[in-house]
Amino acid sequence: MKAFRGQPSIFASTQPDDRRAELEVRNLNLSFGGLQALYDVDLTVKTGELLAIIGPNGAGKTSLLNCITGYYHPQEGQIIFNGENITGHHPFEITKRGIGRTFQNIELFPGMSVIANMLLARHIHCEYNVGLASLFSPSVKKEEVRHRRVVEELIDFLEMQPIRKKPVGSLPYGLRKRVELGRALALEPKLLILDEPFAGMTLEEKEDMVRFLVELNEAWGQTMLLVEHDMSVVMSISRRIMVLDFGKKITEGSPELVQNHPEVIKAYLGDTGTI
Repeated sequence: MKAFRGQPSIFASTQPDDRRAELEVRNLNLSFGGLQALYDVDLTVKTGELLAIIGPNGAGKTSLLNCITGYYHPQEGQIIFNGENITGHHPFEITKRGIGRTFQNIELFPGMSVIANMLLARHIHCEYNVGLASLFSPSVKKEEVRHRRVVEELIDFLEMQPIRKKPVGSLPYGLRKRVELGRALALEPKLLILDEPFAGMTLEEKEDMVRFLVELNEAWGQTMLLVEHDMSVVMSISRRIMVLDFGKKITEGSPELVQNHPEVIKAYLGDTGTI
C-alpha cells in the first residue's frame, strides 16, 4: 500500500479523548405516513471502529444515516453520541458535536474551486464574529492561516494538489467524490459517516479511496460508519458489518459470519447461495 506523505495536523494535534466517538442507536423507528422505513433498529459504533451497513436497495440504510445526522426525525427511539441524546437535533447542531458525512448524491458547489469547497467546512471552527471578520484583524488573519493550513494538508493527503484550484464541476465524478471526502474531513469529525463513497467510481478510483479510508481508520484512528453496495470493498475493509432488509436489522457480525448468514443470502439472492 502506498504511504502517505504525512499525518494531517487535525489528527496529530488531538488527544485520544478528543477523538472519542461512541455512537449508540436504540430502538429506532421511522415512518413516512403509512410506510415504515425503520423498525426497532439498534446500532453501536465504538471509537476507532469502521462499521459497515449493507442491504438491498430500499433496506433503510440512508434513512438510518439521515436520522443519525438530523435530516430525518424518528418517531421512536434514541440516538446517543458520546453520552448525549442527539435525537431530533438539527444537522448543524450534530455537525458541531463532531459528526461529519458525505452524501450518496454529491453535495458540492460546482462553480467553486476544490479548495473553496473544502474551506467552507471550516466555518464551524471559526472563533471570530462578523465585526472582526469585516475588519480582517490580525487575530482573524491568524485564524484564516490555520484553517487554510488544515485544508492544504488534507488536499495533500488526498493527492489533489493538481486540481486544488479547479472548479469542482469540471472534475470527473470520482474526483468529486474525493473532494467531498476532503470537505467532510475538514470538519474535523470524530465520527465520519460515508454514504456510498464508491458509487460511480472506476476501479482505479476505488483503489485510491480504499487506501485513504484504510489509512484514516487503521493508522490515525478515524471512526467511520460506512454504507456501501460494493461487497468486495465492504468485506475487505470492515471488521464488523450490520445488515438491514426492509428497515429491519437481520444480523450483525464479522464479514465471514455475515456473508454466510442464510437471511443475508436470501435478502440478496432470494435463494440459497453465496454472496
